[in-house]
Amino acid sequence: MTLLPGKLPVRLLRQLIRYTGAADRAVRIGPRFGEDAAVVDLGDRYLILKSDPVTFTAKEIGWYAVHVNANDIAVMGARPRWFQTTLILPPGTTAATARTIIRDVDRAARALGIAVTGGHTEVSSAVTRPIIAGDMQGIVAHAGLVTSAGARPGDVLVFTKCAGIEGTSILARERPAVTRRVLGVRGQALAARFHHRPGISVTGEALLAARAGATAMHDPTEGGVAAGLFELAWASGCRLDVDLDEIPLHRFTRELCAHFAIDPLGLIGSGSLLATLPAERAGRLIDRLARAGIRARVVGTVARGRGVRARRGGRAVPFHWSERDELTRVL
Repeated sequence: MTLLPGKLPVRLLRQLIRYTGAADRAVRIGPRFGEDAAVVDLGDRYLILKSDPVTFTAKEIGWYAVHVNANDIAVMGARPRWFQTTLILPPGTTAATARTIIRDVDRAARALGIAVTGGHTEVSSAVTRPIIAGDMQGIVAHAGLVTSAGARPGDVLVFTKCAGIEGTSILARERPAVTRRVLGVRGQALAARFHHRPGISVTGEALLAARAGATAMHDPTEGGVAAGLFELAWASGCRLDVDLDEIPLHRFTRELCAHFAIDPLGLIGSGSLLATLPAERAGRLIDRLARAGIRARVVGTVARGRGVRARRGGRAVPFHWSERDELTRVL
């Protein structure tokens, strides 16, 4: 099997995550397809552990690394607390570049109230551009834990912001000339800032959803909303009935994806949140999110069964997802 850019194929990943080292009864959630982080029982509370790299872009990678790792702590119902980073730089990198990356880590961490506790840096010919991998930790009370596996038949599925936020920003910054032709000069400038506005962080909305009684949460990253839906359904052992027409798409995302002939629902999607919760609690959550300036809507329901059942225009349509992010077809 020859591997392509993007996530590992599910069949291979399921083989690899069987290798878990020594047995430890404190580990409540270890390597598991569809889950965002590990959970370790400290006795009176849970320690949440997450690691994730930034590879699709070299711009603001320190800032990205903090936010994408914080997201995966927050969707477990925990507040991100501590962060370490491994930064590998190619030969010829300037000291100014190294300082910029670490200052971006500091800036993002301060904004979220996260302490930077250490890490590792080196220069290596194994990379051709800066690569950063983050390691984030947080703590949550036993009763506050939320996982991707908790969705229950009868729940509704709430989706925040819009699909493909991170991918839109990356396309606009990595392909600026093409983006200007498609969106115009001002459109390119706005799309290039999508990682800041509407933003790739879901920490605030995830913690709101946890307090509102979310039964499961997941933030779409590589593979976009489509992969996120599949992973959530798989982890919960349920079926998601999703109205694809209800998933918001910004005009910039739609037009860029049409130009590059890629699927916006398969575009890396940090910045949006998938959350399931009892139907009677959804309205209150959406109202709370609105007061925080975050748009959200119900896009589907949870039912008995497996996988994702999609519809458009009121009719059933095939549901497609891929481990390979649509961004890899362009960059």
